[in-house]
Amino acid sequence: MSSHADANLISGRHASDSGSATQDRLFTSLEYLNNVGVALSQERDINRLLETILVAAKNITNADGGTLYRSDEDKLKFEIVLNDSLGIKMGGTSGNSIPFYPIPLHQENGVKNTSMVAAYAALNDETVNIADAYTAEGFDFSGTRNFDKKTGYRSTSFLTIPMKNHEGEIIGVLQLLNAQDGRGMVVPFTFEDQRLAESLASQAAIALTNRMLITQLEMLFESLIELINTAIDDKSPYTGGHCKRVPALTMMLAEAAALSIDGPLAEFKMTDKDRYELKIAGLLHDCGKITTPVHVVDKATKLETIFDRIHFVSQRFEILKRDAEVDMLRAKIDARDMGDEASAQRAKSDYIIKIRQLDEDREFLKRMNIGGERMSAEDQARVNRIAAYPFRNEKGEPTTFLSKEEKDNLNIPYGTLTGAEREIINHHIEATIKMLEALPWPKHLKNVPEYAGGHHERMDGKGYPRGLTGEQMSIQARIMGIADIFEALTAKDRPYKPGKTLSESLEILGKFKLNGHIDPDLFDVFVREKVYLKYAEQFLDLAQFDTVNHANISGYNKG
Repeated sequence: MSSHADANLISGRHASDSGSATQDRLFTSLEYLNNVGVALSQERDINRLLETILVAAKNITNADGGTLYRSDEDKLKFEIVLNDSLGIKMGGTSGNSIPFYPIPLHQENGVKNTSMVAAYAALNDETVNIADAYTAEGFDFSGTRNFDKKTGYRSTSFLTIPMKNHEGEIIGVLQLLNAQDGRGMVVPFTFEDQRLAESLASQAAIALTNRMLITQLEMLFESLIELINTAIDDKSPYTGGHCKRVPALTMMLAEAAALSIDGPLAEFKMTDKDRYELKIAGLLHDCGKITTPVHVVDKATKLETIFDRIHFVSQRFEILKRDAEVDMLRAKIDARDMGDEASAQRAKSDYIIKIRQLDEDREFLKRMNIGGERMSAEDQARVNRIAAYPFRNEKGEPTTFLSKEEKDNLNIPYGTLTGAEREIINHHIEATIKMLEALPWPKHLKNVPEYAGGHHERMDGKGYPRGLTGEQMSIQARIMGIADIFEALTAKDRPYKPGKTLSESLEILGKFKLNGHIDPDLFDVFVREKVYLKYAEQFLDLAQFDTVNHANISGYNKG
């Protein structure tokens, strides 16, 4: 049952093998084992890594099949199952699920499950080499016999090896089935097979452990980023989700651009490392907003600071209306004292006109307080006229109806932010760059600050914070710039506008291409490959879906 007990029995696969032939085979196997070790150390994907381990073990021992288990609490979970004769390929990169239940390491009463060979190997940290499962004693192979009965297969020789990490913990089990000789006949696994497979299992355990540790660190890192983004999005009900949507759209456009086979983007390709680097940059593209004051981020109306001051302005109109009424009543009294009934009636008519005008002015300011995408010069002039109405402050001193700060806010032409407040918002990108450049990025993430910090730059050099031109920016930063703009256009949670439809957003984006704001080639890919539609299907409301005619989009070149 143990490796030592069967060592003499299976010490040679072919009795007629010469010593030199055996040495050549071992040398070739060791060379292969070394190459596999290099490949394992370079593999980033867990599924491909596990598959490489099992395939290499099969090749090095000439096994017909095999299973790789991973430890999962008190169970061995099937990760990959392969069998060449039966054409079975499950788990790993195959896309085929494994229908087998995990193998428990202990029974319900706590007793060790030593009847199952894989569980035995894991519990005892011992290789088990079985020449014939049908004659072996001490293990329960009833499941194997039932499998053979259904498939017509004959499971004979088994080599089961525990996989142990650097801390001595069993992290998995490698099990090989039916070693074959040069003629394809099933034979026992030799002692040399066992030693080679054990060596591979040891290398594999180290590679797997390292990959899992790296994966865990990446998960922790991404969770910390998510923590920051949640804090940013939770600061404002009007930008919640922005930090999630922009990275998603960034990756969609990047994947589409990487498929280009001609034109300026033909050489733009992405490896898994490139994708991960861009993903992290996307997640961190607005991390500097954590420094932006809440009252600026949350400014939903032009007169809002901590709260909306339009109510104070509205109350002032009541004072003006009261003053108008007092003036009217005084004029009527004076007119009647003089017996001038016509002047009394005129005073009342003037009063009605005055009240109507004040009510209209109040409603007008309420509308102007709601930020929009454009405020006309006529509306700004009317705000200025209202601002100049004579008024008395709480001390009874003459003043204007609106303060300079209120007038300037109500005259904001776009959105709800003043120039000073917009500078505060824009500072977030400088804070982002400063924060990201202060981190000790590993080599495979060294471009994160540049990618994340460039999404407000423009192709014509008129962006911020550094005024970079398109030639000075990476394609990744330009991709993120388009993603950031399109998300803002279609976002349905902005305080000063509803989310735009697809056709409206693409038309604006097309004009941005024509005026040198965004990368023209990336915009064409964005439209041609319908990246906008893929994004919309995940994030937009049905009301934002409308008919998009590519031929009508400004600046679009279908190529």
